[in-house]
Amino acid sequence: MDRFNLQRRVKMNESKYAFADEEQSQNDDAQGTRMRPSASNVTEDQEPFMGVKVRRKASFHRQFNGDYIDVRSNPYLMKILRKQDCVVMLFLGDKEVLFADKVLKFTSTGKMKRRILMITDFAIYIVDPEADALKRRIALAAVEKMCLSELSDNFFAVIIPTEYDLLMASTRKTEIVTVLVEATKSASDYELEVCFGNSFEYNADAELVKEVQFEEVEGGVKTRILRK
Repeated sequence: MDRFNLQRRVKMNESKYAFADEEQSQNDDAQGTRMRPSASNVTEDQEPFMGVKVRRKASFHRQFNGDYIDVRSNPYLMKILRKQDCVVMLFLGDKEVLFADKVLKFTSTGKMKRRILMITDFAIYIVDPEADALKRRIALAAVEKMCLSELSDNFFAVIIPTEYDLLMASTRKTEIVTVLVEATKSASDYELEVCFGNSFEYNADAELVKEVQFEEVEGGVKTRILRK
């Protein structure tokens, strides 16, 4: 079956985003999009890693700050959010920035590109910071699952059945996964699946499947990305 023709049946919680109470509206910025750090006291039992993934010592009890690039000070990022916020008048749209940071994104040809990953309460944004160009916007409801290794590395894949997938790397992977799981749970009636394995497949583009393999070696983790 063509993965790009799959239809996801997700019931959106419209009332959560269609209305805002008085206290919330007073905290919104002038553009209507609030910048909210993710929970700063996230414990291990709140993260989707307990008993599964090898964790770096530095990642235990790490403070989650959410916005690491100061979105408010970036005119282009604010323009993106203002544009999407206007859509709220007719549909549902971004009201909170839950996470923002620079990451490495892997292209279909295997090249690494520096990108800004921005997660709101409704969508994922991939922005080229050098060209100030929005490369991709993915609704949270379109994400099926995330794939990670069981080892101590920075790689993660975001699986999107109706589109091609994302393979990225970040030292803040724990926070990214936690934010996406919680945001998806809040935005819809399903919980984002997080899959662990020392190899996983992803669609690098519409017709190209790749496999990421992880191997623990002396001094670290060896990672290979292979065409299927």
